[in-house]
Amino acid sequence: MTRATPAAARALPVLQADRRRLLALLGGAPLAGLGALGPVRSARAQPVSASGTAEAGAPWPELAGAWPQSARRLSQARFRWLGLAIYDIELWAPQPVAAEAALRQPLALALRYQRALSGVRIAERSLDEMARGGPMPPELTARWRQALVRALPDVAEGDRLTGLHLPGQGARFWHNGRPTADWPDAEGAARFFGIWLAPHTSAPELRRQLLGAGA
Repeated sequence: MTRATPAAARALPVLQADRRRLLALLGGAPLAGLGALGPVRSARAQPVSASGTAEAGAPWPELAGAWPQSARRLSQARFRWLGLAIYDIELWAPQPVAAEAALRQPLALALRYQRALSGVRIAERSLDEMARGGPMPPELTARWRQALVRALPDVAEGDRLTGLHLPGQGARFWHNGRPTADWPDAEGAARFFGIWLAPHTSAPELRRQLLGAGA
């Protein structure tokens, strides 16, 4: 039997402890935002097949009339944390999205969850990630938290959350095709979609999967 190196032996209890903490969070107080809305360090992204996404490349119903042109699915990936699948994410837009202009172009992100997660914890984790984009005074954080808690409900395995970014205006959100909120806050919406699309994202591999190798 192959024996573990001393370094690997020291790392194993840490990895096992991290995995136990993750499983405990998923089973009790669901993982804060690792589902839809918050990549974190130690996460992994991988390409996924088209199975389980909008049929035959047609847009999800909530995106069918989002733009004058028909929406197209431009990319998709799977987000994992400590080896556990958290969600599949799709990038939709009426035209190609340039990495350097991703937050200035109309687009949508659809996330299909592989785990049950609390909407409140998703919102809180999202705020942590949004803070990577710059200072957030307490009053601004409180206002954005209120908006995100309203927009992002609890999700079960297989649920879909869709966010439509309207640059310069704000965002719209749906849960399994049903509208949850309009958010008329251009700065907040840009920070939110920047969780995945901004250069400062904590999940650069996922960003590359969505925006291309040059991202």
